[in-house]
Amino acid sequence: NTHAKMATMKGFGMLLALALALLFLGGEAVPTRPAFEAALAPPEGGAVWVLLVAGSSGYMNYRHQADVCHAYQVVHDHGVPDSHIVTMLFDDVARSVFNPIKGKIYNEPGGKDVYAGMKKDYVGRNVNPRNFIAVLTGNRMDLRGKGSGRVIASGPSDKVFVYFADHGAPGFVAFPNKYHVVPTQLNAMTLIKALQKMHDDKKYGEMLIYVEACESGSMFNNVLPKDINVLAVSAATPFESSWACYYNETLGTYQGDCFSNHWLENADSSQLNVESIGAQIDRVANETVNSTVCTYGDMTISEHTVATFLGTKPLWPPAPPSPSSR
Repeated sequence: NTHAKMATMKGFGMLLALALALLFLGGEAVPTRPAFEAALAPPEGGAVWVLLVAGSSGYMNYRHQADVCHAYQVVHDHGVPDSHIVTMLFDDVARSVFNPIKGKIYNEPGGKDVYAGMKKDYVGRNVNPRNFIAVLTGNRMDLRGKGSGRVIASGPSDKVFVYFADHGAPGFVAFPNKYHVVPTQLNAMTLIKALQKMHDDKKYGEMLIYVEACESGSMFNNVLPKDINVLAVSAATPFESSWACYYNETLGTYQGDCFSNHWLENADSSQLNVESIGAQIDRVANETVNSTVCTYGDMTISEHTVATFLGTKPLWPPAPPSPSSR
């Protein structure tokens, strides 16, 4: 027993000496695992929840599923865990008979396959307005036996990011329909009532919504309250179209949408823990020349960093300090 105690004390002493050496000789201490994990929390507090929705079907609408797959890669790569990401997409593009590159989806020229590793919670006919509202509001009962059954289970301090890409018209955005020609509609007031109830029930701290659709401003213009902690960004005014971009001859369709590609490419190339949401919106608005990017609701949210809603992911283990930083 005496020998065991001495060995334990010796081992502890070696660990202590190693820690002190790292602290004083290395110039700075190596962060602990708990400290590292704390760094994954959004800078302004609360957990991050993400809802990503492609509201169309058919190969001709390739771009909407490409946008949403790209958005998944962005938030996943920036540290938002899959347990906090819910996706909805019809999932008929990657393996479509019209897709010459089977099983892959590309959102920009020379870009990576954004379908690779894509998590899919709700596909096919489960992508509809009722399920969307149930997922957003955390209504698990309405989702029994449908898709993954997962919802945005956010609380009073959490940040929620919602991204929707599809067609729209004054007062509504579209969801898939088996007839393709006549879409199923989510109207503006249904969405606003759901947001108001979530706010009243303290189901989020702050929410950021990006909508890619024609006349998408009509989902919020004069109907989104400014006092429920929601900032909404639309690709177009209530009276104009949004536009596709990156037509690909090989694919025979558009790879993306202008507003969406601009914010996604910005997120790929910027330091999200430095850039503010307002700065991202300004840059995207300047680059989106065929439609007018609009903002609605609580503008104070634009002062937060983009990382507050899209996540930021340091590497583990941390890279050693460079010689120039010592």
